[in-house]
Amino acid sequence: MAENKLPFAEGASINRPPMCSGVNYQFWKVRIKIFIESIDCGIWNAIVNGPFIPMHVVDGVATAKCFDELTDLENKKMQYDCVAKNIITSVLNLDEFFRVSQCSSAKEMWDILEVTHEGTIDVNRARKHALIQEYELFKMQQMSRKDLRTLSII
Repeated sequence: MAENKLPFAEGASINRPPMCSGVNYQFWKVRIKIFIESIDCGIWNAIVNGPFIPMHVVDGVATAKCFDELTDLENKKMQYDCVAKNIITSVLNLDEFFRVSQCSSAKEMWDILEVTHEGTIDVNRARKHALIQEYELFKMQQMSRKDLRTLSII
């Protein structure tokens, strides 16, 4: 019988979102994005851009609308963030859940998960430079060993 070499415990499903344990985060990130977009692109928009806050402008001053003043479309757009938070918290293991449990929006949750597992742009840049430096030092060590061998032959 063939061995299961999938990087996740559960199988892929169109009805159940992929679980996140922090392992294989890049793989999970792509799968959860596709899963959420398949439900409604507005939900993914709430994750990427933050919650929709309906405003009305009076004399050039924007203020948030009261719940009673919302149109059906505005109410639906506001609901996207709630659905996104529900999906995100439902797919996380206990450790990951506690990282984001105090967040007030799905965007904030997503950003915390990304920074935790991918790092910031500055962290990634520092990692890249450290790897380049390590490679260059390794290359120099290899070259000096060749020089030593050449000298010992002579």
